[in-house]
Order: sequence, then structure tokens, then C-alpha cells
Amino acid sequence: MADKFYAKGAGNNGYIKNLEVLDFNAMDGNCGMFQMQLYKTADGRYYLYGSCFGGTQHGVMITEVTDPEHTRFVRHLQLVDPVEYPTTTTPKIQVADDLLICAMSAGSGPGALVEQSELMNMKCEVGIRIYSLKEDPENPKFLGYWDCGVPHSIGVHRFMYNGGPYVYLSCEAERFEGMIMRIVDISDPTNPKEVGNWWSPEQFVDGYPGRTVDHHAAHVPSFMDKGWMHGPPFRRDDGIMFCGYCGDGLYVLDATDVTRPKCIGNLKFMPAFSSHLAGARTHTALPLPGRDLVVVTNEGERFQFFPPGSIKEAQALNNIHMVDVRDPANPTLVAEFPYPEVPEDFPYPNFNVMNLGCQGPFGPHNLHEPMSNKPWLEQRGDRVYCCYFAAGLRIYDVSDQYYIKEIAYFIPPNPNKKPEESFFPGFPGPRNAVTEDCCVDDRGYIYVTCLDDGFYVLKRTGEADN
Repeated sequence: MADKFYAKGAGNNGYIKNLEVLDFNAMDGNCGMFQMQLYKTADGRYYLYGSCFGGTQHGVMITEVTDPEHTRFVRHLQLVDPVEYPTTTTPKIQVADDLLICAMSAGSGPGALVEQSELMNMKCEVGIRIYSLKEDPENPKFLGYWDCGVPHSIGVHRFMYNGGPYVYLSCEAERFEGMIMRIVDISDPTNPKEVGNWWSPEQFVDGYPGRTVDHHAAHVPSFMDKGWMHGPPFRRDDGIMFCGYCGDGLYVLDATDVTRPKCIGNLKFMPAFSSHLAGARTHTALPLPGRDLVVVTNEGERFQFFPPGSIKEAQALNNIHMVDVRDPANPTLVAEFPYPEVPEDFPYPNFNVMNLGCQGPFGPHNLHEPMSNKPWLEQRGDRVYCCYFAAGLRIYDVSDQYYIKEIAYFIPPNPNKKPEESFFPGFPGPRNAVTEDCCVDDRGYIYVTCLDDGFYVLKRTGEADN
């Protein structure tokens, strides 16, 4: 078989089922992308924005994707001066109502850029930056900044913006251990203000005698087990909110009054689910459009973090769950998503042990996130798209919530980079292809970002094309 146009070397085509690759874009070759957001202009042009991930750049990458077979890299948008703000990064972004909102993070968590003792001497941003796309989507206009008040911390991680006055954040806060849910009013984007928040009770540091918290400490497995807001906090149009809250599982909030959200339901997934060395114990809680169902994920982890043969203990299952929320006070687990199909000619027996020679913390990562005020996104409630780390993009038919069927996959070709060429030269483990994030536009085109690489544009074919 001849190599595909996107092959990374002879025979390195990846694996594909019921999908077709339309384009691959390496952008400027200096970094990859983490979270992506699509935007459609008033004159019908489509743009893809992505937060920089690894490599030599921070900020946002901008690409025009109006023609999905000939995507055009536009530019790298530098948000802050990297010399003046050496630890500040932009891990996540959101786009709605002609606004680009950027999460700002600095100094903590995995991959801290400098020794913690040096942080206090450096300027940083930890909050959200707000830009306008309306005037020129290729040159966003800075409008304002909101600071979370905890310097040299993770700041803001995953968050939701569905247009309107409020942004719903997973965010650090003084007097709390780990990120909580904070609501910021951006009706005046030049002067954002916090109007509400919510936290799991055990996060409140001042509620326990003699208790202290270090906001600058790295997130280690013992911390990952605790209850803290990973997010994003998804607020439905009826005011009900669903929060992936790490060790505490799924929280359901009544956020009808944004100044005082209240907890109305909880569903835990540990200890049966979520492995010791994985990422966020409960990562995403995604409400499906038009249905009283929420898809909940336990994050896996990238095998690149682990030297081959280094993991000795068994790892619990990280999985995708279907939760019935017709009664928000009683969220109920009703089905499990199937294990990703292993291609017939795949060089490993499964995804749990691939490359490592031992069981790794295999599991899902990011989902396509439809939102009601983003009409340029596919809004189907019967499809779920998941970037499943080393198992690639997976597409599921969830029209029957009890009988979930995988209908397509794409495992990209391996990056085939020498260590000095990698965006992550310090990773000790195997360098297989890893998918990070996906989004789907209203035309049905699928965008997938990859660790240590650019992004792919796909379309469904065969049995998946319906």
C-alpha cells in the first residue's frame, strides 16, 4: 500500500476506520496545540484557535480552516512577553460571542518551568485574558485581564464560555486547596469581576485547625486523589451545572443564581475507577445536547511520562461513563463506553501495555464540547468524539445510551522525531502518536491535535457517515 500524504516516514500511516484525512497542518513547526476552539465569522470564514503546547512558544496558534483540504496557518499570537513572564503559559481557550478568552497559568503543576524557589522573583499572569475577534479574527484585539489572586499557581485551567456575560472557571483561589469553580462577569470585558463561586467543603483551608496549603506545589498523585475542580464546569441553559471534580467525582450544581451556586447531587467514581498514575480522576462532565445525559471521563495519561517497565502495580480502569441526570439530585451511572477497538495489524495486543512492557495508566482525554451559543459547532446529542491519547480519536454512536457503539477511529502516524526535535525533549517514555483534543464543526469536519505534532482534519466515511 502506498504511503498516505500525511505519513511520517515509510509505512507510518497510522490506523484509520470509517474516516478520511483531508489535511495535516504542522503550523510553524515550533509547538503543538492543546485545547482548540473554532470560530465562524459573519462572512462565513472558519478559524481554528489553539493554545500552544510544548516547544519554544506560548500563546495561541491561529489557522484558517474555511477550506478543510487546504488549511492556512495564519500566525502565532504571543500574549505576554516570554522574557518578562518566563513561567506564564496558556493551557486552555474558549471562543464565543466574537470573543477569544485565554486561560493564564504560571509556575505550578507538572512541567513547572523553573525551580519553585525562584518563582517569587518573576512576573506572572494567572487568570483570563479577553480578546475581540470581531474586528479582525487574524489579529485579536486585547480588551482586558482578570487575575485570580494566587500568583505563581496553576491559575485557570479548563473553563466554559458559551457567550453572554459569564465565564465559568476551574480556578485557583486563596484560602482553598486546589482549583474551585469561580464565575466571572465579563459584560464589561475591560473590567471583569468575580460574581460567584463554589467549592467542595474539604477544600476550605480555614475550616480546619492548623491547616495550610502550598499553591505552588506540583500536582502529584496524592493530590490528584483529592476533590478539586478540573472542569470545565458545564452550565446548561436551564442553570444546571455539571462539574468533573477529580477525586470527588461528578458534582451537579444549581447555578440558576450565578452569585450563589448550590450543590444538588454527587456521584463518585473512585476507587473502582481512576488509576493511581493517571491524570484528573474525574476530568470532564459533558451534558449531551437535548438529552438528560452526561458523559463523564476519568483521564488516562500519556505513556511518554513513564520509562518502559517502570510501573509495577496494577492500574485501575480509566473510562468513559454514561450518566443519567433526569433527576439532577440523583445522577446515575447507566452504561460504560466500550474499550477502544485495536486494529488488526496493530503491533501491540492492547493499549494498556503498548510500548511500556507493563500496564500503563491508559484512558481517555478530551471530548468534543458542543455548546448552545456556538452554532458553528456540531450539536448532535447522539455522537461522542473522544481523543483517547494513544488510542487516537474515537467516535461513538450513543443514540441508545445503554448500547454504545464505536463507529470510527483514527490513530495518527507516530511523530518520528529525534529527541532534540521533540516539543517535549525531557519525556522519558515511548514516543508513539498521542491525540490530545478534538472539535467538530457544523459542516461535519473533525479537527484533532496531537502531542509533539500539528493537527489533522478528518471527515466521516462509510458506516460513520450519517
